[in-house]
Amino acid sequence: MKFFTITSRAVLAVSLAFAGTFVAVAPAQAAAPLQHKQVPGFYRAMIGDYEVTALHDGGAGIDSSLLHGDPALIQSLLARSFQNDPKNVSATVQGYLVNTGSKLVLIDTGAGGHWGGPTLGKLVQNLKASGYKPEQVDLVLVTHLHADHVGGIYKNGKRVFPNATVMMKKADADFWLSKEITAKAPEDAKIFFKVAQDAAAPYIAAGKWKPYEGMDEIVPGIAPHAIPGHTPGHTGYMISSKGQSLLVWGDTAHVLAVQMPHPEIGIAFDSDGPMAIKTREDLLVKLAADKTMIAAAHMPFPGLGRVRKADTGAGYDWVPATFLNLK
Repeated sequence: MKFFTITSRAVLAVSLAFAGTFVAVAPAQAAAPLQHKQVPGFYRAMIGDYEVTALHDGGAGIDSSLLHGDPALIQSLLARSFQNDPKNVSATVQGYLVNTGSKLVLIDTGAGGHWGGPTLGKLVQNLKASGYKPEQVDLVLVTHLHADHVGGIYKNGKRVFPNATVMMKKADADFWLSKEITAKAPEDAKIFFKVAQDAAAPYIAAGKWKPYEGMDEIVPGIAPHAIPGHTPGHTGYMISSKGQSLLVWGDTAHVLAVQMPHPEIGIAFDSDGPMAIKTREDLLVKLAADKTMIAAAHMPFPGLGRVRKADTGAGYDWVPATFLNLK
């Protein structure tokens, strides 16, 4: 039996024989169009028996001048993360949907298109992409009433989450809904008051707006966690199930590249800057020691991770969650 032996001469002969044929019959190929779409903005993790879905609202750029600290240090820290435009520091916004098995609880709702431009306001579409519907949400918990956290609960004067009760710390509601304080606010701050008041209105009318004062569990496994300084009633939420915990920490920190290595650097959005700094410093000490998982509204999406003490200096490292299949 003879076997065909592949030689370089044979390969060359075959190539030459077919080359003209391929050139003659190959159709012209148009370049594939750019898609301009990202993957759906949701990410899931399990905390005990509770399913937590991070929901991306979008991204925006902030001016580094809003950070309060040594300007040279701030620019150096930003440069280390390849952020070289001081007027466009990367910031993301996300909320967190918690399915306890009996309740569907949304913590923070993004900007809803009411603040921050067209790159924000995607939370509801990502909630739908994740398999849920706005009408399935039983409860909305708000860390504070800044526009990028509460703006997503309303659209065109109507409730986006028609079956949900909205809850937040009474001190925050009293401040942002006060007409007297609004009248005295600087012009560039009035948008925050307007969004908070517009967001509250349809829920107040429906009897679904419920400020609270205590720190008791709101539903089993979800309890308020005091994080003062950012706003008058800024509050996190501790989620606990089967010995595992996750702290949704709201606006404890805004800029990963700067405030993790240097927690003493503040930001203009804080209503009480010194208190916000002390709170951040104290909380980071505790979270690094406890190794508690964090859900952070402004850390890079999905904003889930832990902190550990940095090997050098007085700062911390952010250790992001690793993608895992749930089953």
